[in-house]
Amino acid sequence: MLTGRRGALLVTMAAAWPAGRAFAADYPSKPIRLIVPYAPGGGADAVARVVAQHVGDRLGQSVVVENRGGAGSIIGTDLVAKAEPDGYTLLLGQSGPISINPAVYKSLPYDPAKDLAPITMTNSYPYVLVVNAKLPANSLQEFVALGKSKPGSMNYGTTGVGAANHLMTELFCRKAGLKMTHIPYRGTALAVADLVAGQVTMVFGDPVSVLPHIQAGTLSALAVSSPQRSPVAPQVPTMAEGGYPDVEAVAWHGIFAPAKTPPAIIDKLHTEIVKALQNPDIKELLSKQAMQPVGDTPQEFAAFLQKDIATWKDVATMANVSVE
Repeated sequence: MLTGRRGALLVTMAAAWPAGRAFAADYPSKPIRLIVPYAPGGGADAVARVVAQHVGDRLGQSVVVENRGGAGSIIGTDLVAKAEPDGYTLLLGQSGPISINPAVYKSLPYDPAKDLAPITMTNSYPYVLVVNAKLPANSLQEFVALGKSKPGSMNYGTTGVGAANHLMTELFCRKAGLKMTHIPYRGTALAVADLVAGQVTMVFGDPVSVLPHIQAGTLSALAVSSPQRSPVAPQVPTMAEGGYPDVEAVAWHGIFAPAKTPPAIIDKLHTEIVKALQNPDIKELLSKQAMQPVGDTPQEFAAFLQKDIATWKDVATMANVSVE
């Protein structure tokens, strides 16, 4: 016979377990909000809307996309981090607010490692190192040699101080022993436009932004940052193939819930999101955006995030990059 605190604890756990299971079995009983911490339009919004439609169809409840942009994606991300952990407020997160912001902001209102529960990475894509086609460098090795022959003469464009491609370039410069001047822009399109015009030397761009210029012959792709070659540009070698295996990273999107969301609800959402990612419509959309579907487990996603956050913190510290 159980007595005292131990017995009371076991009785409480036994009573709570079936209630939690029942709650998960009834989930969802109302519409789910999927917060996108960016303005409408763009890759994140497109991914969120197609995933929301197919997951909603599978769950039998609407998944409503809400755009909550602002403050470098902090506002929308913080909203989900502080939401009730009941499975009815989710986040379409990506590398910026989850992995990069903790590395470059001196303070954040949320801690992605403590305040968010990863469900699955939906998709990923590499950064593409591109240069003006007229630059006398046809490979990564030739580019590095050219930069070392003219120290300080090269510059690079990014989407802003502390942006993913800013840290990506700083990592590359340090591994390659290059000194280049940073030129921040208010978006990838502006940086790529100046690269085409010959105003900057190189950009780490997303495939959608740079592929049309590569195909037109105005830009040359020297490497992709992913571990393997990208299906959308299989002719472009990886950074590792170019001699820089330590310069490796991918951009990604993924679905999160607030921390302490019941595991049964996380599992249910994971199952339905992964099934949705196998839908031909989603695969086609991702392909048009030069993205690859992923659909890993919550545990695999959490392990990836731990490494990703640590990597960018190291790079930001090494390069002395910070945002007020």
